[in-house]
Amino acid sequence: MVNQTYTADVLVVGGGTGGTAAAIQAARRGAKTILVSEFPWLGGMLTSAGVSAPDGNELEAFQTGLWGAFLQELRQRQPGGLDNSWVSFFSYHPRIGAEIFADWVQELPNLHWITGEVPLEVFRQDDSITGVRFADFAVTAKIILDGTELGDLLALAEIPYRWGWELQSEWGEPSAPVTFNSLTQRYPVQAPTSVVIMQDFGEAVAPEIPAAPNYNPSQFTGAWDGYGAETFLNYGRLPGGLFMINWPICGNDYAEGVGRLIESDVSRGEFIQESRWYSQNFAHFIQKQLGRRYGLAKKVFPHTPTAFALHPYYRESRRLVGLTTVREQDILPIAGGRVASIFNDAIALQPFGHPTAGVCVPLRGSKLRKASPTGEAIAVGNYANDHHYPGVQFPLQPKSIRWGGRWTGTPFTIPYSCLIPATTDGFLVCEKNISVSHIANGTTRLQPVVMGIGQAAGMAAAMCVELNCQPRDLPVRALQTALLADNRSKALIIPLFNLPPNRSDWRHWQLYYLDNPQAYPVSGDCPFPSGNEYPDSKALIRESNCFKGIFYRLSQQEYRFTVTAPPAYQGQNWQLVTLRSHIDEQLRAYPHEQLVTLWGRQNHFGNWLLVEHLNEG
Repeated sequence: MVNQTYTADVLVVGGGTGGTAAAIQAARRGAKTILVSEFPWLGGMLTSAGVSAPDGNELEAFQTGLWGAFLQELRQRQPGGLDNSWVSFFSYHPRIGAEIFADWVQELPNLHWITGEVPLEVFRQDDSITGVRFADFAVTAKIILDGTELGDLLALAEIPYRWGWELQSEWGEPSAPVTFNSLTQRYPVQAPTSVVIMQDFGEAVAPEIPAAPNYNPSQFTGAWDGYGAETFLNYGRLPGGLFMINWPICGNDYAEGVGRLIESDVSRGEFIQESRWYSQNFAHFIQKQLGRRYGLAKKVFPHTPTAFALHPYYRESRRLVGLTTVREQDILPIAGGRVASIFNDAIALQPFGHPTAGVCVPLRGSKLRKASPTGEAIAVGNYANDHHYPGVQFPLQPKSIRWGGRWTGTPFTIPYSCLIPATTDGFLVCEKNISVSHIANGTTRLQPVVMGIGQAAGMAAAMCVELNCQPRDLPVRALQTALLADNRSKALIIPLFNLPPNRSDWRHWQLYYLDNPQAYPVSGDCPFPSGNEYPDSKALIRESNCFKGIFYRLSQQEYRFTVTAPPAYQGQNWQLVTLRSHIDEQLRAYPHEQLVTLWGRQNHFGNWLLVEHLNEG
């Protein structure tokens, strides 16, 4: 029964990574915004799902927008810093991430956050979404955003969506299967993971981790073969002797009957319980193999048991049938280059009619929208295409590159039109539920790019309210300009390796390539005018340590450093990596077996030195 009806400009349903970013950006733009979340922590993958070692957009040039602001806050708040694991350059206690988002929300008087609620019904007037009903209240709004973890509003509103695989015949994606098979049937979407946090109890004896139902140690045998136990644990090491257990090799990815997630509330609950038991059994196995030094962490998440994330880490959800769809071709590098295309023709226009793949709702008709002549990019990602199917190695077209002495991924852009339903007004998506193929979802699903999608969706929603227009009618260039000029967290639109956001000409070059997409360099490097030097960050150097040693070039973009000073580190060998483009250029040009003086931060668990400044001699 509805006891109260709230009215807002913008309603965001779901407090995950994208939903949280969308609500904050919409409110910062001035829209009266309501955010309704199921869980008491905001941030989704970054916090409540426990994946506090995020992947992607790690290069300094890509640390912009709310993602960049989040990293800046983490650096200030996380005792001991963020260099704790080898899977990510940024690992932190998930509670600190949740506190950052809560603080950002609380400072906005026009943002009302309601927690502990899930959507039950969507109100529709003709082809427009007008409101959402929850257990004992409803919200009507001019623009409504689906920020749920599994695209629940899409189903409630009967907005066409996809769930499952598309064949190669659909869009010609090179990695898509030619026919449906046992893999596509068993795993219609990627495996979720119920993250569990373990703790190093040191000299103390950790409490015994009991086995959960259906314990079978053979499922986990060989989990860290080829790595060793210590390296395995350091994969997701967090501050304070904690370990994020989110391990894909004979680990705690779980996808048995994953289709139950969208069948009913009861079947979803059954799957979630089973996935948590599976993670508990993996933790039990780890303790049995490595000893009672390791146990379940205490007081991590705000519920009992506190070592288990509030909800699974969902790698894939229902996916909107939007005005355009991001395909595998759109995330792969240009021939002879190391960036994806930013041209409009890289985006597949929908065949308006009944979609042929996965589970979806029939289309009601089409509302075509003209593409922007300057491109539709509104967010950037760069992670490798990464798919998770337990026990299966699924081959994908490579999109990885070596940069800064370490593997990273080909940068690509997200178009605004993949956030807009093909047939429905008053509605945007802002999570993993964008219009994307199953194959391409493996790279668009990562935390930083979803945060960028959320920021763009929130900005778009607020601007639609200002201009009294539908999302499909919002001028994309106006949205791009607003994101580039945001006074709190300006956001990247065009990916360029050597264009960090602190350059005075950053916005000039962003606008230049929006106006001249044909000039976008296949190298991903911006041709700076002569004499315009890269500005060093003195603060980063002050926070670094100075080392002297011998530089060794092992191969292209692979470097080793043998320390000669200070004496406490003499003789140690470290990998050299950097997130800064001018350091990358210096490392590529530096002579083999030469003396070098470096300023950087050591990551003991990745055995690398993150270089912030470099001098010869």
